[in-house]
Amino acid sequence: MKVVNSLKSAKNRHPDCKVVRRKGRTYVICKSNPRFKAVQGKPKKKR
Repeated sequence: MKVVNSLKSAKNRHPDCKVVRRKGRTYVICKSNPRFKAVQGKPKKKR
């Protein structure tokens, strides 16, 4: 996946892009063009 310094620019790349939060991470998902995927943040480790 490409690394982008802000997910706001990743969201604005394509009209189909969605921002989703899962398990402490923020994802940008694009079904029509999977090249536009992006991830930000690390989940906390469970002990």
